[in-house]
Amino acid sequence: CKQCRQQLSLCPTCRGSLTPNIRNLAMEKVASAVLFPCKYATTGCSLTLHHTEKPKHEAICEYRPYSCPCPGTSCDWEGSLEAVMSHLMHAHKSITTLQGEDIIFLATDINLPGAVDWVMMQSCFGHHFMLVLKKQEKCEGHQQFFATVLLIGTRKQAENFQYRLELHGSCHRLTWEASPCSIHDSVSVAISNSNCLVFDTATAHLFADNGNLGINVTISMCCP
Repeated sequence: CKQCRQQLSLCPTCRGSLTPNIRNLAMEKVASAVLFPCKYATTGCSLTLHHTEKPKHEAICEYRPYSCPCPGTSCDWEGSLEAVMSHLMHAHKSITTLQGEDIIFLATDINLPGAVDWVMMQSCFGHHFMLVLKKQEKCEGHQQFFATVLLIGTRKQAENFQYRLELHGSCHRLTWEASPCSIHDSVSVAISNSNCLVFDTATAHLFADNGNLGINVTISMCCP
């Protein structure tokens, strides 16, 4: 009660310091037994969780809004998965789309100074894939290229596909195979997880033709 509270400096139950923001242990016990809906329930998430589990789940929930997946821009667009392609077509008109399971992703002027991103879309199997080649300076005077593929879709959908990247030269071939990431994970996540083809400037020049680098991209569906 109010009168007893003034005489206490420690909680009689947990022995913690009594501050103005006192824990309500009774309500905490009630809350621990109650399941709460994900805050993205209105967009399709059907999970119910304990209040301690909600923040971790909601940070990676498949139904949270999608950010613009286009790298190298300051675009702060967010929206539903169904609206991503419409956004890219209207707000990033320089991105071209090629149809088919096997295409050539042509990155022009790879000798441009500084950090550069090349982006193209590939459409096949009823889905759209974002092809990205990123050039970054990892240390002074040393540049690296990172090539990866992301699905305009969920992580679960991405598990159904494989992609292969190939660089061809007169006497050399460099190949990388992996599963695409979802755009929920972004290009930076793919690079940090090493889910990409990595090569240095010397390798890029080995396969380039007059400063242009062609990457053969093949998308396939995983066997059931």
